[in-house]
Amino acid sequence: MSFEDVIAQATITTERLCLRPLTPADAGLISMYGSDKRVAENTTTIPHPLPPGSTEAFIERSLAPNRAEDVWVIDGKDKQNTLMGLISLERMDRDQSEIIYWVAPAYWNTGIASEAVEALIAANPQASRTIFGSVFQDNPASARVLTNAGFAYIGDAEAFSVARNSTVQTWTYLKKLD
Repeated sequence: MSFEDVIAQATITTERLCLRPLTPADAGLISMYGSDKRVAENTTTIPHPLPPGSTEAFIERSLAPNRAEDVWVIDGKDKQNTLMGLISLERMDRDQSEIIYWVAPAYWNTGIASEAVEALIAANPQASRTIFGSVFQDNPASARVLTNAGFAYIGDAEAFSVARNSTVQTWTYLKKLD
């Protein structure tokens, strides 16, 4: 894959953050944080322990021209290679997207996730009319991120967590943008 093949993805800035597209150079920090059991167990897709090469494969999929998900690094605005976490929008049908995010434990309870979610919603780079979000019920901090960004609770569900190797109860949220 050449750089020219990659679909242009917007860089989004806030007062403290820069949401920027992934690069292969991000693999080290993504692997370090993704290897943290606390991070992996709050996601559906990150395995624990993190297998060798999985981060590089994730980055390659995230940069593919036919990708279904746009992924941004949550980076400090005034520092390079801070990598505080990742945030993404997965395309769905009918102008809908699902927002997915995780923040490294060193940045928990700092407002970083809220600022990143609000910035991505405001930019609306996929021109979505509706954005969904889902969080594990044992992670109320992530639920607050969504409700503080104006998402409305729409119900309970469940999702499989690879790291936990089990189905976990979730809360689902929705935000209409039109």
